Amino acid sequence: MEKTYTLEVAGVTRELPIMPIADNLSIASFVILGDTELVTAAAPLLAEKLPEVDVLITAEAKGIPLIFEVSRVLHMKKYYVARKSTKPYMDSPLINEVESITTQKKQILCLDGADAREIAGKRVAIIDDVISTGKSLQAIEDLVVQAGGNVVARAAILAEGDAAKRTDILFLQELPLFPHE
Repeated sequence: MEKTYTLEVAGVTRELPIMPIADNLSIASFVILGDTELVTAAAPLLAEKLPEVDVLITAEAKGIPLIFEVSRVLHMKKYYVARKSTKPYMDSPLINEVESITTQKKQILCLDGADAREIAGKRVAIIDDVISTGKSLQAIEDLVVQAGGNVVARAAILAEGDAAKRTDILFLQELPLFPHE
């Protein structure tokens, strides 16, 4: 029988499979892609926690449904996505490298130069599904700073492991890590 972790967040309960990601560590696999119920329940609660912001940004791809719903709740006309690769249509993209706990390899995050110019001088909230090591979060923040934006909030549905102890992030629920010998 598969080991699971029962997560209750925003009035929604999910049984998350516990999956090994390294020899000594497993995580509760939290995937919001396709989970309309959870995203629409969590987004307004996350939006409530945000200070005054002009701009929302996330990393491709798991944060996209959440940032869409948060931007809709806040009546914003647009949100921004740091992409995992440069695209031919990008105008002078800003590029940063990151190593995430779930991908376990280096990847890049890119922000279209046109988006960077729109972010300049704005109050920015970084939105994600889960904050764990904080490396993805930092990579996005570096892009925002390069663009001339001011990060005023870092928010996620879940804070995993030690991230839950951070005082500089907003989140709805803690998610434990599952170390093993």
